[in-house]
Amino acid sequence: MARLENSLKLLTRGYGWLPDKRRQTGRRTVPTRLGGLKVLAIEGPEAARFLYDENHVHRAHAIPEPVQGTLFGKGAVHTLDGEMHRVRKAMFVALLMREDGIAALVEQATSAWDDAAARWPGRRIVLFDESAQVIAGTVCRWAGVPVADDEVPALARDLVSMVDGFATGGPRHWRARRARGRREAWLSQLVTDVRSGAVAVPEGCAVDVVARHTDADGERLDPHVAAVELLNIIRPTTAVAWFMAFSGHALIRWPEHRERLAAGDPANASAWAHEVRRFYPFAPFIGGRAPQETEHDGERIPRNSMVLLDLYGQNHDADLWPDPYDFRPERFLDREIGAFELVPQGGGDPRTNHRCPGEQLTVGLLSALAVRLARLEYEVPEQDLEIALHRIPARPDSGVLLDVR
Repeated sequence: MARLENSLKLLTRGYGWLPDKRRQTGRRTVPTRLGGLKVLAIEGPEAARFLYDENHVHRAHAIPEPVQGTLFGKGAVHTLDGEMHRVRKAMFVALLMREDGIAALVEQATSAWDDAAARWPGRRIVLFDESAQVIAGTVCRWAGVPVADDEVPALARDLVSMVDGFATGGPRHWRARRARGRREAWLSQLVTDVRSGAVAVPEGCAVDVVARHTDADGERLDPHVAAVELLNIIRPTTAVAWFMAFSGHALIRWPEHRERLAAGDPANASAWAHEVRRFYPFAPFIGGRAPQETEHDGERIPRNSMVLLDLYGQNHDADLWPDPYDFRPERFLDREIGAFELVPQGGGDPRTNHRCPGEQLTVGLLSALAVRLARLEYEVPEQDLEIALHRIPARPDSGVLLDVR
């Protein structure tokens, strides 16, 4: 009965499930059960450091099939540990953490935003949808994936669906699976054609690098796995649309920030991006399995049991972020962020562990596009701006409607 109760509480409480359990006990570390498994839920910088130590927690065999079948893909880097993970991860680091590569993507995205925004005056737009289309088209072209303008809306819908359906059942989940199947087949064929010489792509682009990559075993990636990893570049980048919708939500709720953001100072724009990622709900938690019996914070962790790091809870921990439920971008001005403190996309060093290597890219895109959004002239029509915390991933119900002038 306790197993069922916790699963139901996750469904009904969503992002609040683990913070609620910790408040009830007054501890950062709480044992529980989920889906029939023993779970230790942990929170805080030392907890994040513990989770990212492969001596304590492994990702292999830890990610549920429904999440692999929608969000990450089967055979993805997220499911690897040890040398296999390090070699595959190095490919992503080389592609996603180069300053010139990030700058090029941001420049292309802002240009695409400006082109799209020129068509918006006199229209009511859904900020989430428009942002997804701008970013999806941009990241595909940046990555070397050929895509025509009229193909972008359907592509953006598929990439959004993979994220939107990973933590639920029913229609959202099955849309995500169908979208993944379509796009894996599409990109698998592209990789095959690039390898055969039937399709040419720019040297050094993501398609080229992934197609040529050899894993720790010395073998090239299977075309299907190569497609999975290409999606693990373009899908999470497109998911910046969530943060753009949250930015629109924040500008509506706290319009006093708009003038400062619109001024375009890089430090203020970066602080805005960090605060949006801290304040708003995206990934609720991450986890893995204990490869051997161990202990954390006085709690025994049996072999093969799950360890979950409460990302949402840590990003709202008052010991780390004073007045955590106040939206205050200025908290990130002149503040050095510890590697295990701000964890919307994981903790630690993305070069060596499972932290998302695209985080710098996310911050760069969000910083630049949020400034463009703050400069946009619009009215806010009546709409439902509620963000339901039981919905994972959460987003404003309306998608943020704007009547552009």
